[in-house]
Amino acid sequence: MSVSSPSASSPTSPSASPITGSAPTQAELLDFVRRTAADAELLAALPLDPEGRTWVRLDGPGGSEAWLIGWPPGTGTGWHDHAESVGAFLTASGELKENALAVRLPTDGWQTLELTAGVDRERRLPAGQGRAFGHHHVHEVLNDSPDRHAISVHAYYPPLPRIRRYSRSGQVLRLEQVERPEDWQ
Repeated sequence: MSVSSPSASSPTSPSASPITGSAPTQAELLDFVRRTAADAELLAALPLDPEGRTWVRLDGPGGSEAWLIGWPPGTGTGWHDHAESVGAFLTASGELKENALAVRLPTDGWQTLELTAGVDRERRLPAGQGRAFGHHHVHEVLNDSPDRHAISVHAYYPPLPRIRRYSRSGQVLRLEQVERPEDWQ
């Protein structure tokens, strides 16, 4: 379910103040998600659905794309990357788990890869914890709580040109789908 909120993307919001000059860095995106996650009024305005994720688009710094996302218990993204974008996300309430691959994958021209041992990373992100990531970062984000919603803030620069979705069986990673912004409208 997608939810839009004009007040959430208002340029007068302190969490939406633009960065002047060049493109925002990963550190600036992380600072933005940290400040936004501290906005209790914004978090309270996000409708939470017991069945599916909800989200509100925010004005990110320096032309970045940003989202406030609600995660019902037991939901997740599946394996994906953000292509050429760098990003940051932070858990505002509840706890999220990130499974990531500590390896740079080829950017194009493959359908199936066999991953080597030792590339998996797991990170628990309770409220107030987050991370920044670089180009082509492959991960999945999960709310594996059996009974508690989580809320997170995400920012990407440049705005997402595409997301590649993967399936995983053991050490085999398979490219399943490439989504573009027009697919999310």
